[in-house]
Amino acid sequence: MSTNPSAATERVLDVVIVGAGLSGICAAWHLHKYRPQDDFAILEARDAVGGTWDLFRYPGVRSDSDMPTLGYAFRPWLDRDSIAHGDRIKRYIEQTADESGITSRIRFGNKLIRADWSSDTNLWRLTVETPEGRELVTTRFVFLCTGYYDYDAGYTPSLPGIESFEGPVVHPQHWPSDLDWRGANVAVIGSGATAITLIPALAQSAKKVTMIQRTPTYIAEMPARDALARWCHRHFGPRAAHWLTRWKNILYTMMVFQLSRRFPNFMRRRLIGEVRKAVAGKIDVDRHFAPPYDPWDQRLCLAPDGDFFAAIRADKADVATGEISAVDGRAIALKDGTRIDADILVTATGLALKVAGGAELFIDGRRVRAARRTTYKGAMLSGVPNLALTMGYTNASWTLKCELIAEWVVRLRDYMDRSAATVVRPRNPDSSLRSRPFIDLEAGYIRRADHLLPRQTDEKPWQVNQNYFLDLLAFRWSRIDDPALEFLQLPVPQGVAAATE
Repeated sequence: MSTNPSAATERVLDVVIVGAGLSGICAAWHLHKYRPQDDFAILEARDAVGGTWDLFRYPGVRSDSDMPTLGYAFRPWLDRDSIAHGDRIKRYIEQTADESGITSRIRFGNKLIRADWSSDTNLWRLTVETPEGRELVTTRFVFLCTGYYDYDAGYTPSLPGIESFEGPVVHPQHWPSDLDWRGANVAVIGSGATAITLIPALAQSAKKVTMIQRTPTYIAEMPARDALARWCHRHFGPRAAHWLTRWKNILYTMMVFQLSRRFPNFMRRRLIGEVRKAVAGKIDVDRHFAPPYDPWDQRLCLAPDGDFFAAIRADKADVATGEISAVDGRAIALKDGTRIDADILVTATGLALKVAGGAELFIDGRRVRAARRTTYKGAMLSGVPNLALTMGYTNASWTLKCELIAEWVVRLRDYMDRSAATVVRPRNPDSSLRSRPFIDLEAGYIRRADHLLPRQTDEKPWQVNQNYFLDLLAFRWSRIDDPALEFLQLPVPQGVAAATE
């Protein structure tokens, strides 16, 4: 619904959710279930539900988290595979939206361009690009569920001579549907989750796939199908099995992360030792799989059922480590003199990041720069009224935190109704607190976006937890009327109708 600024009485939405991916459908489900009185809409720039899982179409695309935790607590993941392919995740999100009556709330092809908060009306005025042109949407509350990927373009570093490469050059984010790699030599530049996913899929029909990495990555095997989940399904039924498997995976993931932080040398030996067994002497593990950093300084990559290592054992995949000196013709040269023949070059070199899907935020005409704001619990921005945002975990399934924030937004809006508050905004934290990056990972795509992402501090509530139990306390069981939040009781402006009228 677009608003008509010239109308005598302007109709206003209670909440606008931006994004119809995993987190946006999660937010909508909680509003639909627990606040049926709210009139809300979802703005989705794409033409389909799914977000990341609609965007990525490269071969083998799958989750790099287990589905019992990447899926929703309120809708059990019943598929046999715990590590699922992208099309099944997209279908799961679509079915969730359809079965809960959310799909009718989604405005496809609606991209948020700009959001303006007015202290005169205490409302957000959203400028939205639609298939029919730009429209205005007015709302009391904005819930950003856009994640932080730039959906328009990935990141490709400068590669000397790449313009002279004679074969196709492909970024996984824009994988061409007609690309044929059968019998071809494929070079994949990069060693992150995308490369680890792509290589086994390409290796099935390519002549040879070579992963070219500047720095090794920690890679761990994980069963694609969870044995405990299957046993629980047989003995307790799907819902109990989902709950038990979910909590087992939450605890296991937290244990691995804490061991990595507290005993990095032990975890380093364990992870590299498992790789040594997996490659069975086919490759120099100390050169290609022994990173110079500690486990979980960067995200740990998963190889379901060891598919990545199986491709190496079968001589269908190889690894080259070093800096690229030049790309020419049909080869990639490294500075150590190694040359990798390639018919197809895949630049799995990472993601570019955006805040709010690239939309600009303004308060009374002054631009809000997220990097100059401090996050409140990782869910709001200091000084920004009636706006929440969803950022999931980097060391666990993204959706775990999305659900907690969605629950908390429901609690927040319930409290605002009880207290007759029309505006809520985090105060500014004490200037003496030490400012830190929003995401505490050394991954290149994170560090490149430091100038875009909000900040955090070392003290609550201005801290971003990467711990599910701490966030249970922060979002589910803490008091809403936090002194760090300012609640204002302001009248509804004349000429603005309640959305439920």
